[in-house]
Amino acid sequence: MVQFAKTGDATLLYRAPLNEREEKAKMLIATDYARKMSLDMRMVDSRFEDHIDNKVSHCARMINGYYRKYNGHRGTQFVFSDLGTYKPGEWNAYSEIKHKLVENHGIPSHEIRFIQEAKTEKARKMMIADMNNGRIRVMFGSTEMLGTGVNAQKRAVAVHHLDCPWRPSDLEQRDGRAIRKGNETAKTVAGNQVDVILYAVEKSLDAYKFGLLHNKQLFIRQLKNNNLGCRTIDEGAMDEKSGMNFSEYVAILSGNTELLEKARLEKRIAALESERQAFVRGKSSSRYKLENITQTVERNKGLLERISKDMENFKFRAQTKEDGSYRNPVQLDGVAGSDFKVIGKKLNEIASTAKTHGAHEPIGNLYGFTLYVKSETTNKDGLDFIQNRFSVRGDGEIFYQYNNGQMAVDPKLASQNFLHALVENMPRLLEQYIADNEKLSNDIPVLKEVVESTWRKEPELAELKSEMVKLERKIQQSLKSTDEMKGETSAPVNETVSKLPPPEKNNPEKSPKIPERLQEIAEASGGRIIIAGIGHSAKQDNPIVSKSLKV
Repeated sequence: MVQFAKTGDATLLYRAPLNEREEKAKMLIATDYARKMSLDMRMVDSRFEDHIDNKVSHCARMINGYYRKYNGHRGTQFVFSDLGTYKPGEWNAYSEIKHKLVENHGIPSHEIRFIQEAKTEKARKMMIADMNNGRIRVMFGSTEMLGTGVNAQKRAVAVHHLDCPWRPSDLEQRDGRAIRKGNETAKTVAGNQVDVILYAVEKSLDAYKFGLLHNKQLFIRQLKNNNLGCRTIDEGAMDEKSGMNFSEYVAILSGNTELLEKARLEKRIAALESERQAFVRGKSSSRYKLENITQTVERNKGLLERISKDMENFKFRAQTKEDGSYRNPVQLDGVAGSDFKVIGKKLNEIASTAKTHGAHEPIGNLYGFTLYVKSETTNKDGLDFIQNRFSVRGDGEIFYQYNNGQMAVDPKLASQNFLHALVENMPRLLEQYIADNEKLSNDIPVLKEVVESTWRKEPELAELKSEMVKLERKIQQSLKSTDEMKGETSAPVNETVSKLPPPEKNNPEKSPKIPERLQEIAEASGGRIIIAGIGHSAKQDNPIVSKSLKV
C-alpha cells in the first residue's frame, strides 16, 4: 500500500493501471483499499486465502462466544459492516462469517440472517420479529439498512463493528439497535449492559479512524451542550470524499504511532479545556450571583430602614381603645368626620368611578399616612377593564396594601382597609426582608470562595499543550521525510514492500527469493520481523504470536 501511494502503480493491488481520472483520486483509492485489506485480503483479490488472524475469523469466534454464553436466553447479536456486504452468488465478508459460524462452530444456518435478504417491508418486519423472538440469533447489515428503523433489541447482548463508519451519528445509530429501552435480556441477565466490540487491525487506518470519530463526537456533544472548550476541531486528514493525504497515510501504515499519540493528547487536551471552560463559566456565574446578592442585601437594608421608620411613626401617632385595639380616625378628602358608614360608602364610590390612568392619586390620610387610589387597566377580548386598587404610604415612601388593594363592599370593612394595611403589612414585610437577608448572607462566603478560586489543572493543561507542540514538530519532520519519498520511483535497498507475483498454486511451498539485505534485517531483529511473500507462510517454528488484530 505504501508503494502504491508513492508510485500509483495499481498493478501492486492486482488491478489495471490507473486512468487519468483515477490518478487524481489515487489517495481515495488507497484509503479504500486499506479499509478492505484490514477487513479481509480476499476483498482485494480472490487469489488471497483465508487467514486465522483476520477480522472475519476473529469476529466469527467472538460471535460464537456470545452465542454460547447466552444460548439459554436466546441472546441475539448485531454485526455491522459497510464493506463486504451480502451479495448473492459472490464472495463477501457476511457470507464468509456465516460459513465459519455454521461449519466451524455448529450454529444453525437459519439462525444467521442478512438484512439485505429482506426484499419487502413485510419480510423486513418478519425478520425483526424473529430476532425479538430469538429465532434469529445473529443479524448482519450495513449502517444504512440495519442502523435505523430496526426495533429488534429485545434479546440483544452484543454489537460488532467490523468497520468504522464516517459519521459519529452512524456509530450511535448502530449501537442504538441494542442499547435502548425494551432490551429485556440485557436487563435481566447481563447487568443491564450490552457489549460493543470494535475490530481494528494494527498498522491500518482503523485505530486512526476510530480516534477521529471519537474527537468528532466529543466536539458535537460539547456543541450541543454549550460546553465547548475550543472553537475549532482538527478532523485529521481523512474523509469519505477525498481519502487521506499521502504523508499521514504512509506514517500510519508504517507503524508510526506519533499520530495516534497526537489523537490521545488532543482528546485529553479537549477534555481539560472543556473542564476549564466549565470552571470559567461557573466562576462567571458565581460572580454574577454574588453581585446580585450583594445588591439585593443592600436594597433590603434600605427597605428595612424605611419600614422601621414607618413603624415607629405609626406607634408614636396611633391611638388605642380601652380594649387595646387601634382607633380608626380615617379622613377622606371632601368627607367630614370619621363615621365608618359614610367613609365606607365613599370608598366604594371611589372604587367604582375613579380613573387615575395608572397614577397614585391621594384621597385622604390616617395617622399622618397618605391614602391613595390607583386605576389599573387590563384588556380582554378587545375591551378595557379598569380596576381601582387602594394603598397607604408614610415617610418611608413604601406603599402598603390590604387584600391586594381591593376594597370590601361592606362599609365597616371598607373603612378599616388602610388600618389593616399598616397594622398587618408593616411587621410582615419587616420579617420577610430580615429573613431574606439572612438567607442571602449565608451564600455570600461560598460564592466569594468560588470567585476567588483558580483552576488547579492549569499546569497539567499547559504541560500537555507543550507536549503537543513538540509532538507536532516531530510529526511534521516525519511527514516531511515521507513527502520526500513520494517522488522516488524505485524502492531503496532496505525497502520492505515489494511487488510479488500471484501465488503458485501448483507449488505452494516454494519460497520467494528474498534479498540478502532483508534477510540480514530479519535476523538482526530477534524474531520481531518476519519476511514472507503473498501466498507463503513464515517459518512454523517462529515463536512470535500474531498480534495484528486488536479487539
